[in-house]
Amino acid sequence: MTHLRSKRLPGSGPRPGRTLVAVVALAASLVLGALTPAEAAEPEGAPAASGSHGKWSAEPHGFASLDGGTTGGAGGKVVTVTDRAALLKYAAAEEPYVIRVAGSIDVEPFGSDITVTSNKTIIGVGDTGEIVHGELHLNPGTSNVIIRNLTIRDSYVEGDWDGKTTDFDAIQMDSVDHVWIDHNRFTHMGDGLLDVRKDSQYITVSYNQFTQHNKAFGIGWTADVKTQITIDHNWFSGTKQRNPSADNCAYAHLYNNYLSAQVADGDPVWTYGNWSRGKTKMVIENSYYKDVQHPYQADATAELVERGSILRNTTGRHDEWGAAFDPREFYDYRLDPAAAVPALVTRFSGPQRNLGTDTVLNVPADYPTVQAAVDAVPDGNDGTVTIRIAPGTYRAKVFIPATKPNLVLRGTGRDRSDTVIVHDTPAAYGGSTGSATVRIAANDVTARNLTFSNDFDEAAHELNGEQALAMKTTGDRIVFEDTAFLGNQDTLMTDSPKLDVISRVYLRDSYIEGDVDFIYGRATTVIEHSVIKALSRGSTTNNGYITAASTWKDNPYGFLITKSKVVSDAPAATFHLGRPWHPGGEPNAIAQVLFRDTELPAAIKSSPWTDMSGFSWKDARFTEYRTYGPGAAVTADRPQLPAADAATRTVADYLAGQDGWAPHTDRR
Repeated sequence: MTHLRSKRLPGSGPRPGRTLVAVVALAASLVLGALTPAEAAEPEGAPAASGSHGKWSAEPHGFASLDGGTTGGAGGKVVTVTDRAALLKYAAAEEPYVIRVAGSIDVEPFGSDITVTSNKTIIGVGDTGEIVHGELHLNPGTSNVIIRNLTIRDSYVEGDWDGKTTDFDAIQMDSVDHVWIDHNRFTHMGDGLLDVRKDSQYITVSYNQFTQHNKAFGIGWTADVKTQITIDHNWFSGTKQRNPSADNCAYAHLYNNYLSAQVADGDPVWTYGNWSRGKTKMVIENSYYKDVQHPYQADATAELVERGSILRNTTGRHDEWGAAFDPREFYDYRLDPAAAVPALVTRFSGPQRNLGTDTVLNVPADYPTVQAAVDAVPDGNDGTVTIRIAPGTYRAKVFIPATKPNLVLRGTGRDRSDTVIVHDTPAAYGGSTGSATVRIAANDVTARNLTFSNDFDEAAHELNGEQALAMKTTGDRIVFEDTAFLGNQDTLMTDSPKLDVISRVYLRDSYIEGDVDFIYGRATTVIEHSVIKALSRGSTTNNGYITAASTWKDNPYGFLITKSKVVSDAPAATFHLGRPWHPGGEPNAIAQVLFRDTELPAAIKSSPWTDMSGFSWKDARFTEYRTYGPGAAVTADRPQLPAADAATRTVADYLAGQDGWAPHTDRR
């Protein structure tokens, strides 16, 4: 379920410099059938999300989702920081950033602040991102900040249990708006762990751990009644008070929190769980209290509604009075059963190894074009970056340079035809490479649920150079899954940086169409469980060539087309399976192509291999194995792979290389 605004709070309005583009784009993507944010962000292989927002949702829920939402550094560049200087620089920058914290960062001087300005996401990479001996500080007026998946620890000064001499919080914010604090671990700090101060608004605090501390989480320090805050799925353990304390909150919604192992020092008043103070309206739902004194209490001027919680070995105040408010008037949510809260929260709160390792960039919600999102990825990128592309037609070229590996391009529509990247450049206007709609020079790039097209109209032009690529790859370990490639001549080129360098490309569940040499190049390329359409050019004798491989002579693995289907609208016996391409007359380019366990149409010629540029097809490495259908035959002009060799011409053999790459075993 996605949390879109359902009610505007009194006095709310657009924030300076922010628009509702992200919300509108998200709503549009949902209408068009995109995955919900929770589904899109859920790590592959992770357990199903619990609660409406999901354990690893990329989108905030609760109050932080209202009034335009909280997007953090979306739209800005992605950077990885490993030291204090870099964290200081990017956190305080004027422009938006997604800041990935890798490893432990020691803040000096002890207890000093890291100022965080508007439009920032700060996220730990995996479960090892730490900020030690310092505080993240949001000054008045700061807006749109996400802080996730960090451990912030150890600014406690020995002997200062009450925090009277230091103010070394883990996170402190004053009069801010739209902040999401999620999946962090706060422990052993000076004064408070989390202080949401003054007139801060549209705040969500979810799936955090508060441990080993006196004053855990305070809200207020103001006579105004403005703050709206959602607090869910947090674990308070080994803390004494402020779990949280909410003073003069307009609306405080607490649900599915776990309070346990409270500090037991005999203090009859200032050891407590949740406190609704001043004029706060607080709603507590389906939480779990174990060994807690004063689990929930309210001032006479405040209101507190509690329902569905479980209490085990609790003492003291259990206050409930007033009507408070109905959270569902503001946003949707789903409660986990209170009995499930201890197991759920202890497992999934705090930093997670699955978070921060896949940075999600959204087009066009966060970045106006696919290229803008690619440009936001840092050179030398060492963590997965997923570029989620909303349904639509994007008429533009895209280039992923070799310096930006580990990318995933993912269409979010129901079908690959919903999201199309298209251009219309022929080779006559920039060479074969320059014609490509999309070029991938980086390693470890995956594309899913997308269509790539070059819609140059050959019939409308008379040019010397009608090649028009939809896709060209030179990187290694490239995967295309549920993708389509549309064009005529030279639709899909899978290549490598130079002749004697082997790059590998794997396509499955995909569609490729064209007429002349429309699958070509020297990369080791496997096409599995896919449809290849050989388009008619209107000839009664020769309509084209499916493949034009240029495999390096010392590479035994060129093109493998397996468990696929070739279809055609061309007349019978007018299409070739392929011809040998020797770029620039290169004699060491010895094509290798195997059609295996693949259906062939009547359009395939009885002698399906042919010469090219003076090079005989008989000197190439062309074979078939168990092809079938009206276009299949066994003749002297159709070399067959010997059965004894079939065991070493499998998908695994083609792709393994030196590193054992096996994308065919990874079913997404």
